Amino acid sequence: MGRMTEEELSARLPEYAERVLDVAELIPPGRVMTYGDVAEWLGEGGPRQVGRAMALYGGAVPWWRVVRADGRLLPGHEQRALGHYREEGTPLKEAARAADDHLPRLDMRRARWDGTLPGAGGTEPGGGPAAERTGGAGGAAGVRG
Repeated sequence: MGRMTEEELSARLPEYAERVLDVAELIPPGRVMTYGDVAEWLGEGGPRQVGRAMALYGGAVPWWRVVRADGRLLPGHEQRALGHYREEGTPLKEAARAADDHLPRLDMRRARWDGTLPGAGGTEPGGGPAAERTGGAGGAAGVRG
């Protein structure tokens, strides 16, 4: 899949997905938000809608920072996500010995971001990240590292 230009991406990106991606770009390195957290922060949609937007369009943003509420890593992308988490210092819990996959989980208590923007005086999304976004659509199916 070739890279999309910013104009092509903007033309194909639904408004809700654009807002979801804006939030994903605001999440600081080493922190995460759940699909439900993103929906709540936007005041619209729910976890499934956020997950769908990330799956279809999230490949050009830090997709590994929007996660499941149980802290499990994204199925099919566990190793790539784990690499990002380790690089960013995201808090992890080691896998239980009885766990089938032996993969760590996110330590949601420590890693979860509340959406507070430093120096912004609130949690409303700013307008900047989308203007800088380029790259292919493809979220979880076409994630970029």
